[in-house]
Amino acid sequence: MILLLLLSFGSGAAALIYEIVWFQLLELVIGSTAVSLGILLATFMGGMCLGSLILRRLNYAVIELAIGVLGILVLLLMPLVHGVYTAAACLLPPTLLMGATLPALARQVEKPSWLGFLYAANTVGAVSGSLVSGFYLLRVYDVATATYVAVAINVVVAAVAFRFRRSDVPSPACEGGGSQPAIYVVTAISGLCALGAEAIWTRTLSLLFGGSVYTFSIIVAVFLAGLGIGTAIGSTLSRILARPRIALGWCQLLAAGAIAWTAFSLDASLPYWPINPALSSNAWINFELDIARACWALLPPTLLWGASFPLALAAASSGRDSSKLFAGVYAANTLGAIIGALGASLILIAWIGSQHTQQVLIAMSAIAGLILLPRCWILAAALGGLSIYSVPPISKPLIAYGRYAATWVGKSDIVYVGEGVNSSVAVASFPNNIYTFHVAGKIQASSVPRDMRLQRMLGHLTTLTAANPRSVLVIGCGAGVTAGAVSIDPKVQRVTIVEIEPIVPQAASKYFSEPNFDVLHSPKVQLRIDDGRHYLLTTKEKFDGITVDPLDPWVKGAANLYTKEFLEAMKQHLNPGGTVTMYIQLFETDTDAVKSSVATFFEVFPTGTIWGNPYQGQGHDMVLLGQAEPLRIDLDQMEQRVGYRDASSKMPQSLADVGMNSPVDLFATYAGRAPDLKPWLIGAAINRDRNLRMQYLAGLGLNLDDSAAIYAGMLAHRRFPEDVFTSTEGRVDSLREAIRRGR
Repeated sequence: MILLLLLSFGSGAAALIYEIVWFQLLELVIGSTAVSLGILLATFMGGMCLGSLILRRLNYAVIELAIGVLGILVLLLMPLVHGVYTAAACLLPPTLLMGATLPALARQVEKPSWLGFLYAANTVGAVSGSLVSGFYLLRVYDVATATYVAVAINVVVAAVAFRFRRSDVPSPACEGGGSQPAIYVVTAISGLCALGAEAIWTRTLSLLFGGSVYTFSIIVAVFLAGLGIGTAIGSTLSRILARPRIALGWCQLLAAGAIAWTAFSLDASLPYWPINPALSSNAWINFELDIARACWALLPPTLLWGASFPLALAAASSGRDSSKLFAGVYAANTLGAIIGALGASLILIAWIGSQHTQQVLIAMSAIAGLILLPRCWILAAALGGLSIYSVPPISKPLIAYGRYAATWVGKSDIVYVGEGVNSSVAVASFPNNIYTFHVAGKIQASSVPRDMRLQRMLGHLTTLTAANPRSVLVIGCGAGVTAGAVSIDPKVQRVTIVEIEPIVPQAASKYFSEPNFDVLHSPKVQLRIDDGRHYLLTTKEKFDGITVDPLDPWVKGAANLYTKEFLEAMKQHLNPGGTVTMYIQLFETDTDAVKSSVATFFEVFPTGTIWGNPYQGQGHDMVLLGQAEPLRIDLDQMEQRVGYRDASSKMPQSLADVGMNSPVDLFATYAGRAPDLKPWLIGAAINRDRNLRMQYLAGLGLNLDDSAAIYAGMLAHRRFPEDVFTSTEGRVDSLREAIRRGR
């Protein structure tokens, strides 16, 4: 039996490595929208469900070898995928085989009571795979190396299975505890509640911890660890309990209360613990804190859901075929999990909110317990009702300020909170008519002067440096200030805004219509709800300007917009004379991550330039600007382009609002260019699709504030670009002096 447990452990570890790698690859080709990833999640879990039923008679060793072969094929073919459904078709064969692994192993089990331990070992393996891939393989290497490690595990497991293979062992009869259909229904509801709750809690914990790749690995690992420990406990109980059906029913009733425990912890308790993550710049210390808080919140329900699976096996067992028994219970649980994950993430959270969704899950868990314990209806109703009542609304400061929620309580008036399909959004107001726009638990835009300056710079640098900016693509709506600055350029005829979250433009239109020039109601503007990367890779249109303002580089998925491959795609979608601008932050990151983003940009735009937005004379954030051709700026022409003599032009006031009274003031933000910065960028990691290096580097520096040192180190290499600026009216000398004063 120990050998079977080790084999099951290996299968689980390889499966989670594949899953994490595949989802990272899929985000690159189909986007990070909840709908796209939901379809793929359904394919992944649906394939495992179907495979457990139809392929359970295959030889286990052959299954493992086939998974390894298909794992390599997926790695090679995924970059060629261009749609959700072709991606789903690509994943279906290996997931079918993954679903068959445990039922195939179950044929070797002599006693049905041991089946739960098999599942527990598989879950523990999955925990290991999650942590190893998230904290080591993908951080240090890339998706190819992680895939090869998973393939190696498959090969080793297959070799051991071939060497020690024995004939199928018939399972002795085990007396069941009741009607099998009821057991399958309860098992399906248990899976539904578990994955539905995981979808909600992953979003909430990503706000609390910061949504980095490491955060997601921690959440998955703790959730799976709870399931694994619970499964081991349930397996032990199933061997000694005479009526496992009763224990299964009690697990569901207790799970209703445990869901309420987690909901209260995440929405009304943990956000207000007196914790300031910035007190330690060591990310690993914060990871320890995150693991402890995740265990505090997640272990009670996951232990009960984990225990439910072996108890269901014991309660449903009435025949001699362990494989068929395991496949049936596993399929029911997985089918419920599919419904729960998709229903919560794609429908319920955006429709009724996370509070009411958790209340629905509590009610379903209580009903599942009542199915097996009909005489306990009074207790079930009382426990369910009390649990539903105790679920608080999600914390507004948590949505707005994320991991810094406790330090911001009472400092602002949060006037808007919305939970969308892809992310949660908040707007906060301060005195003096200042508004801040929050996405993913962080201020992403605001009417604060330094942020307004950056947002206007992005827009005006894009259109003014383009030869003929008729059509401009804005990736990321945010508060709409950048898009607004683009739209008021008289030469711009069409602005396409691509935003992944539908409620973002709604909030921007309501609270930021003045600073964004009411851009979302402009006849020039077309709004597209899509992942920015996916939109650009699938459109045939070319643009005269493209500006990108992603989430912070440490946020999972943001690095997709900073890769060399995506930058090359933007370059290919430029018309002659077109310009690309990209936001880069210097705070909550480290030098290596900044150098990675800059070096990657200059790989594609070798004559690219940097434009700084310092705060109090020190670095804060900046703009990268690239063109297919060398940059040339006629300062005299810029005066005419801005339209200082045109009473109808809004551009002079737009610049003046952020302290720029002439084009010289705008271009005095010049901070360097690619040829001059080569010594500074030596050894910088290039951010590619296959490694997404930047998000792993930035994720270790999100508690740092080295912006001043980073910016100063970069400026040490700055030289005035004599070949970039021209003027017949002495403006080059004025610009040179403005840059000198700015230093």
